[in-house]
Amino acid sequence: MQKVMKAFICRGCWNPQISTRDTSVDIGASANLEVVDKFCYLGDMMSVDGDGDTDVNTRIQTGCNKCRQLVPLLTSRDISLIRTGRLYSSCVRSSMLHGSETWPVWKENEVALERAEMRMVRWMSNVKVKDRVASKELKD
Repeated sequence: MQKVMKAFICRGCWNPQISTRDTSVDIGASANLEVVDKFCYLGDMMSVDGDGDTDVNTRIQTGCNKCRQLVPLLTSRDISLIRTGRLYSSCVRSSMLHGSETWPVWKENEVALERAEMRMVRWMSNVKVKDRVASKELKD
């Protein structure tokens, strides 16, 4: 049996996913289903192997996109840090953690989420890693 590479593009998130399996499965009644390795369903990336890596990476991308959309508000010096933190928590962090109760999360996934969050917090507060400011201080 020959494996065919086929791209599936989710219209919701525009992430191309490559399938290396059979391209379709006959389910009877002259209907065929397309077979892919990964697909986006309601903003969550589902994968054949069932691990949480795909979900976590997709959610990190979603959080970064939300952060980019809110750049004028998150980096504004006219808005208090408390309000900026609330905005970040309600928009960016919630989009990163949406559906996380259904992920099989490993320590590597937690570390990836923590690093992504700290990158965004450092970027919002204009603090570089070489400034040697502790992450705990930035979160408080």
